[in-house]
Amino acid sequence: MADTESPWSPLFLALRLAWNLGYIIALPAALFGFGGAFLDKEFNTSPLFILIGFCVAITLSTIGVYRIIKQINLPR
Repeated sequence: MADTESPWSPLFLALRLAWNLGYIIALPAALFGFGGAFLDKEFNTSPLFILIGFCVAITLSTIGVYRIIKQINLPR
């Protein structure tokens, strides 16, 4: 059989990329956001830990997106 590429392949690759980027951005924001809110409630330090959590989440998300973009831009 011929090894032809389906016309749907670029669409599925784009959807997979969007799905992965969604996880890379949303999971750290949710985990560190809720974790910061929990710590703020426990220690009564209103916006401190939630702001720290979101800063950590933004940093981790930026690193993750950078790594994916770096893989996409590799010369073949």
